Amino acid sequence: MHVFRLRGDFETVDIYSAALFDLGARGLEEKPGEVWAYFPERRELPFPGEWLELPDTDWLEAYKRDLKPVVAGPFVVLAPWHEWGGEEQRIIIEPGMAFGTGHHETTRMALEALAERVEPDMRVLDLGTGSGILAIGAAMLGAQAVGIDIDPAVIPQASENAKLNQVKVSFELGSLDDVEGPFDLAVANLYAELHAYFAPKYRGLFGICGTLVLSGILVEREALVREALEASAFALLARRQEGEWVCLIYAAR
Repeated sequence: MHVFRLRGDFETVDIYSAALFDLGARGLEEKPGEVWAYFPERRELPFPGEWLELPDTDWLEAYKRDLKPVVAGPFVVLAPWHEWGGEEQRIIIEPGMAFGTGHHETTRMALEALAERVEPDMRVLDLGTGSGILAIGAAMLGAQAVGIDIDPAVIPQASENAKLNQVKVSFELGSLDDVEGPFDLAVANLYAELHAYFAPKYRGLFGICGTLVLSGILVEREALVREALEASAFALLARRQEGEWVCLIYAAR
């Protein structure tokens, strides 16, 4: 895992956030006096900062050792070595560098929202698919699921996870501009600033109507997302919150 370190905090680096994700960042984390942007590999960035490199092997081994099953609505998310005796529908995810094991609040809320709103034969898009967990969950609910990501490293991982769960999902390399709609529902577990940046483009994913599930939003950044979405012909249907994270469900008008 590679880290690009910027001096400041979320507020001072806000002007870079959307561009960092466009250039391949997998997430941002605020540290004392600085913000870390996580990338699967180093690349040239036009921002003031410096690169750090973290040892993947040690991080992954510790992560796998501490990983536990997690329930998200009607689903339980398991690693291949986990055992589970409950009645929940199992989603098996091989832990790796791709984001999305169900253990983060943002992924759990998105899975719960999908369980409430996905119907059989819907066409569902998972934007920024990572491990493929949300697309896989949609497919288990009977949807025709498509997962897309700008990181070429995650597509094979997501495809393998779909095979583990014996569901068919179309995983594609690309960004929002590469998606061909219309979709009945789209889910995106991204950063708040990226949702705001994409807001004018989200409407193009749908035909006359549709449902948009947005997760990955810190409570303190919620107003930014809501303002952008409401200015882009979306109406708020529901709001979920877990800890400091919010998931917003919109109707395309």
